[in-house]
Amino acid sequence: MCGIAGIFGLSGQPVRQHELERMCDALFARGPDDAGYYVGGDIGLGMRRLSIIDLSTGHQPVSNEDNTVQVVLNGEIYNYRDLRKDLLARGHSFRTTSDTEVIVHLYEEYGVDCVQHLRGMFGFALWDTVKRQLLVARDRAGIKPLYYGEFGGRLLFASELKALLALGTIERELNWDSVSHLFAFLTTPRDQSIVKGVHKLEPGCLLIARPGQAPVVSRYWDVAFEPDHSRSEAQVIDQLRGLLEESVKLCMISDVPLGAFLSGGIDSSSVVATMARLSEQPIQTFSIGFREQAYDESIHARDVAKVFNTEHHELILDPDISGFLEDLAWHLDEPLGDSSAIPTYMVSKLAAGHVKVVLSGDGGDELFAGYDRYVVEQKDRARRVPAPVRGLSRLLGNMMPEGMKGRRFLQHLGLTGPRRYLDSVTLLGRNQQRALFSDEIAPHVLRQDMWHDLSQCLAKQDHWLSALQYLDFKHYLPLDILTKVDRMSMAHSIEARVPLLDHKLVEFAATIPPELKLQGGSTKHIFKQALRGILPDSVLDRRKQGFAVPLGQWFRKEPKGFLHDLLLSDRSRARGIFNSAYIEKMLGMHHSGRHLDLELWTLISFELWCRRFLDSPAVAPVRATERASTANFGAIAHQYS
Repeated sequence: MCGIAGIFGLSGQPVRQHELERMCDALFARGPDDAGYYVGGDIGLGMRRLSIIDLSTGHQPVSNEDNTVQVVLNGEIYNYRDLRKDLLARGHSFRTTSDTEVIVHLYEEYGVDCVQHLRGMFGFALWDTVKRQLLVARDRAGIKPLYYGEFGGRLLFASELKALLALGTIERELNWDSVSHLFAFLTTPRDQSIVKGVHKLEPGCLLIARPGQAPVVSRYWDVAFEPDHSRSEAQVIDQLRGLLEESVKLCMISDVPLGAFLSGGIDSSSVVATMARLSEQPIQTFSIGFREQAYDESIHARDVAKVFNTEHHELILDPDISGFLEDLAWHLDEPLGDSSAIPTYMVSKLAAGHVKVVLSGDGGDELFAGYDRYVVEQKDRARRVPAPVRGLSRLLGNMMPEGMKGRRFLQHLGLTGPRRYLDSVTLLGRNQQRALFSDEIAPHVLRQDMWHDLSQCLAKQDHWLSALQYLDFKHYLPLDILTKVDRMSMAHSIEARVPLLDHKLVEFAATIPPELKLQGGSTKHIFKQALRGILPDSVLDRRKQGFAVPLGQWFRKEPKGFLHDLLLSDRSRARGIFNSAYIEKMLGMHHSGRHLDLELWTLISFELWCRRFLDSPAVAPVRATERASTANFGAIAHQYS
């Protein structure tokens, strides 16, 4: 696991090593163990290394025998041993036992198609000195990040946005489409960042750059939810169990101690159960709990830990929000409206005291239809609402004042088709954003239909459930869930692996018929059946709780005026982005008991990002060891064996 960075002078501009060092310093938390650089005239590759595999000879960049190919890798190639064996048989020579080196020789053998042979999570950059070609690629599911942009005739790329900003050559101008997307869906878009001109390389894509030419991005992989009805349910269950075990086994390859995040839900429990079966030693597991009982799942995680005899570590949170926010803004790298970043940060901090690698259960909801909103959509589709009633509902809803109870329900009832579902997953719609942003900024934020790209995504699958799963797999999963887990684990220099998102397992899950995933009001039917006899029935039959955070209660424990002083400070007002009167109204509704946790958290995350990255003339390198100690949490740690 590493952080990578690079510069390519498309018109021959030279690259200096100190530039790469400055970029990589911003990535220190991703790789505190080592640093490495390659500079060759107009090309430069850099990396910070977190040593996981081949601790002694895994230094990067890694080259081929004659140094004509150079590679830096962020991530893990789980099938590297099989690939290495095949490449040795084909006559290739290896100098290390690292997974990074297999990419070098795969490229020699297959060219840019080398990515098709990789099984794992990765963002890598490869320079071919003979062809004068740069290849940058990102894994299929988007587990590891990769940002890039063309500035001053040079292509810049890195694992994090802050590494690009560290050069000091990028004008810090907000991307208003990304700002709109943030307040609608809690994240920036799949191909853009919060900064104008800086893009994300999308999951399953690669970028090729050559001198004097514009970089070209192409897709090498996508998933299609196409049901295969030729197999019986028993056959599906048997194959599913085999793929789960294979994926977890691959993810357990490590030269350092590893453990698992355990919430007590089906997905994380399935990973822990499989790890326990494959390991000769007790697995170390880590979970977070809350004092607020309605949000606390720690007792369920504890029960699962007892069943599988894990060495269980638990942290009960009661945080001082104001003492934590600056650290979170730095490590998140971009604004993120998902407040569960807080407990993810803290469970990563807990795990970092014991292991260097953790396995996570993320991805199961998207693959096996685990979200309650799928059940709601199923019911909405069955509900026959006459067109006149829909029209009247929409009219009445629009006439009701902002914040009035029932307004959102009536507006939602007036929608049909994909836009009805998109409305249910939208935080702030057009009218709310028009009220939130200042008169000067609102036209920039609202210039595009915020639902257009998502509607196009929904149209790519035939079955309505498959369409929702595809949408979540392409958007919510990589932009929110995987971003949160990657940034928060890397903040503490630990590697989070996601076995349920092994692409072989993903491709198989996509062929399971929708009726085997969602049966009546029961989600994840086939996955639960595959785990019967492996997990206790109490885990499989318990209602999904979700990783919610008691933000409202936490906010009200802060000093009076905390939210006002942050969101309506002179510094915030001076930017002229928001309508201060509307924020005042939101704070009033919050203090009167209205549930506006995500709206307020998104505003907080955006404000803190602006302070740290937009207002500052430069990004000073900040190392994890210098910042992590400033977080002030009232937390109680427990260990169970």
